[in-house]
Amino acid sequence: MWRGIVLFPTVPKVPFIGMRMFSFTVSVVMVLLSLTVVSVKGFNLGIDFRGGIIVEVRTQGPANMSQMRETLGGLGLGEVALQGFGTPSDVLIRIQEQEGGEKAQQEAVEKIRAALGPTVEYRRIEAVGPLVSNELFWNGMWAVGLGVLGILVYIWFRFEWQFGASGVLALAHDVISTIGLYSLLDVEFNLTSVAALLTIAGYSINDTVVIFDRVRDNLRKYKTMPLGDLLNLSNNQTLSRTVMTGGTTILALLGLYFLGGDVLSGFSLAMLFGVVCGTYSSVFVAVPLLMYLRPPQRNPTATKPVPGAEAAE
Repeated sequence: MWRGIVLFPTVPKVPFIGMRMFSFTVSVVMVLLSLTVVSVKGFNLGIDFRGGIIVEVRTQGPANMSQMRETLGGLGLGEVALQGFGTPSDVLIRIQEQEGGEKAQQEAVEKIRAALGPTVEYRRIEAVGPLVSNELFWNGMWAVGLGVLGILVYIWFRFEWQFGASGVLALAHDVISTIGLYSLLDVEFNLTSVAALLTIAGYSINDTVVIFDRVRDNLRKYKTMPLGDLLNLSNNQTLSRTVMTGGTTILALLGLYFLGGDVLSGFSLAMLFGVVCGTYSSVFVAVPLLMYLRPPQRNPTATKPVPGAEAAE
């Protein structure tokens, strides 16, 4: 019978739990470095969180980016950023917030219209004020925090509090490390970045739940097996699924990163790092933490594992 692709014909014997001190050290260093970089360097906030003007235009034929940049740069509007996206004719123009309130923003838009001329199609014009941008930033942070809290409650009710605590610690590791990447590489942090963080959180916890489910089954099945051996067995039994899921997701994200244009580059870069980080934390952080939190083995009927009987997923 066809079983599909099996990455490992037999269950591997990788000593994940034996490597836990090394993996914990790597994770702590990553989190501390991320927090240090964010506190020292801060974020390259986009107009969504900083305020400013966004103009989306379509030119007749491929856009001459260098000429447009030179034209708009000479208007005295401060920082001007141009990005191509979609077709070669689509251009996204970002301009810093103008002093003088809403009237100044409207005047800046009129200057842009006059400079680019009537042959350009204006598809979107947005002005984001400082109050709105500040509100958007904190709403985004609340969204990430409440998302993590909701995941904690879900894991707690589905498994035990020990699983919830270890899962959220691993999830915090992924989110903080990704935020540190944004700050370190000076990637623009905007509403799309918040969406990337929430997506990474969902992907990471999904990967962790699959392994937790196998741990729970083995806790009931092998009551007399030492916890370290049981966690190793659970990790190895699901390793094929973990690697194939992460690998196929990375392939899709690589296509998005190289072919998605500048508008999606920040999102896809964060997702690439987050998927790798989430796969790592599920195996090397979330499961080894259970060694210290000691989830209960509740099945009164104990059986011993038969060597070679377990199947790899």
